[in-house]
Amino acid sequence: MTRSSNVVDDRHERAERRLQLRWCPYYAATMQLREEHPDDREVVRDVHLRAFGAHGHRNAALVDTLRDLVAAGDGLSLVAVCDGQVVGHVMFTRSLLDAPRRLVEVQVLSPLAVAPEHQRRGAGAALVRRGLEVIAERAVPLVFLEGAPSYYGRFGFVAGGELGFRKPSLRIPDAGFQVLRLPAYEPWMTGTLVYAEAFWRYDAVGVRDPDT
Repeated sequence: MTRSSNVVDDRHERAERRLQLRWCPYYAATMQLREEHPDDREVVRDVHLRAFGAHGHRNAALVDTLRDLVAAGDGLSLVAVCDGQVVGHVMFTRSLLDAPRRLVEVQVLSPLAVAPEHQRRGAGAALVRRGLEVIAERAVPLVFLEGAPSYYGRFGFVAGGELGFRKPSLRIPDAGFQVLRLPAYEPWMTGTLVYAEAFWRYDAVGVRDPDT
């Protein structure tokens, strides 16, 4: 093997490592972002249980069900690992946009969880950014979510209603119904978001009013 080929191989190896590793300033080691492995399931479940408090069991059950969509190649499940420990998790799964021309396959970012003792240290943001990079490479046109504009705005998400998209439920606050248009998006892609069945099964859509 020539020296030039060794250099090329080395560059490819470094490039692949950069796709997986991000520096986490609050940790003593690099933070690895990678796809979830089967043996991560229990610790991922624990992260959701602790991150969401009273709603932890519902979110953990939702994650277990959504894995079937990811396994079928219609989504993405990423974990953040610091010092050998899984500290965060995010999922992107397939839903549909009921556009006038035809149904459009889109992705929903949900849920996102970071272990309480590791929150506000960059793990969640790193997971979102990496996940969006991967989803964009798959020619997905749109990513939807329910969340705080003050947090997700940094990634380019905006209120979906302002762009002509309709919420799957009136219980979702207008400001919380957000969308990110990716390079594969075309102007005719507008309409109503139709969540995957799992979100309805676990009542993980919008906000319930306990006083009604």
